[in-house]
Amino acid sequence: MNQVNVKVSFYLKKSEADADGMCPVMARLNVGKYSEAAFSAKLRVPQSMWHSGRASGKSVKAKEINNRLDEIRAMALGVYAELSAVRDGVTAGDVKSLLLGMAGEQATLLGYFRTFIENFAKRVGVNRTEGSLRSYRNAYNHVERFLLEKYNLSDIPFSALNRSFIDDYDLHLRTDCHLAPGTIINLTVQLKIIVGEAIADGIITVYPFAGYEPVRPKQKKRYLTSEELQRIMTTPLHKPKLYLIRDMFLFSCYTGIPYGDMRLLSKEHLSLADDGTWWIRSSRKKTGIEFEIPLLDLPLCIIEKYRDTAPDGRLFPMYSNSVMNYNLKHIARLCQIDCPLVFHAGRHTYATEITLGHGVPLETVSKMLGHSQIETTQIYAKVTDDKINADTRILDERIAERFSVVI
Repeated sequence: MNQVNVKVSFYLKKSEADADGMCPVMARLNVGKYSEAAFSAKLRVPQSMWHSGRASGKSVKAKEINNRLDEIRAMALGVYAELSAVRDGVTAGDVKSLLLGMAGEQATLLGYFRTFIENFAKRVGVNRTEGSLRSYRNAYNHVERFLLEKYNLSDIPFSALNRSFIDDYDLHLRTDCHLAPGTIINLTVQLKIIVGEAIADGIITVYPFAGYEPVRPKQKKRYLTSEELQRIMTTPLHKPKLYLIRDMFLFSCYTGIPYGDMRLLSKEHLSLADDGTWWIRSSRKKTGIEFEIPLLDLPLCIIEKYRDTAPDGRLFPMYSNSVMNYNLKHIARLCQIDCPLVFHAGRHTYATEITLGHGVPLETVSKMLGHSQIETTQIYAKVTDDKINADTRILDERIAERFSVVI
């Protein structure tokens, strides 16, 4: 690659001098012989102080002006280096656009992100939740802060996104923000979604996340075994509050219904089928997707136990999620369960131990959990070693019945 001469110089725009002789300072960026762009340095300098593209003199004011000019020059050269490292033909206009956080007619990352959030907000209460909206706003704030701290920019064009940008963002989240690996995964996934939307809209064609793999936290067991469930059901707790929280958690374990949907259940969501089976039919608060679950004996007993104890026709009198999780950890200690128990573990337990572990097909589990994609169910439905061993034994017996080997 031929070495391209890049030069940043400064001059006064004397035609816009004010009554005190203060003139705007302009920057002129030259890339090679034929590419040039000018932009405001956002400074005003007395014409009498200006000499050969710098503020003259040794005053504090002159030093401040020259320091700022040096910063602008360094940023411009740095932006050119970033862009030219990943593509050829970088122009002065490209550098100017990235440096100023503008992109002319190009779509910008944060501008597009804001539009995405505005459209997302319109769907809250329809098929999106307020919590998801807050999550995207938090992701936006992290990207905005990164651009300001790393590049001193308010925005960048989508064309400037590359793998180097993604790696730097990941490093920023880990070292500057000191975030946990799971949080970093969430934030980068949300940025991936924005980038994916931009690709779908034809704004960019190159996927900047190609080859990127975030550091993943060590996978923790997020479901209870049948033996642990038995301990929760039989261990004395001595406090009515703990018994209530235990019962609510067990209901989730045997139905897969998460906290946000469970607290909204009412008598209207119960229905009796012709064969005498009771069902819960509702829709996910998070996505609006309908789900229907046949009730086993234990959840039916819990419903009966708390009948008419909750206001407004609700099925259960429930504490806040934070109170539930705090007390579940206490229950786990009493039951000698060695994991940081939270309410959402009930949903994982239903998918893994109650349904999949007893031979319910993954497609059926996905329908009962209210998932739109079976890939989502696979995250919950961790196949236990016992299930693998049992399936292997059944397969071995079937093969032995059909085939014989003459030795």
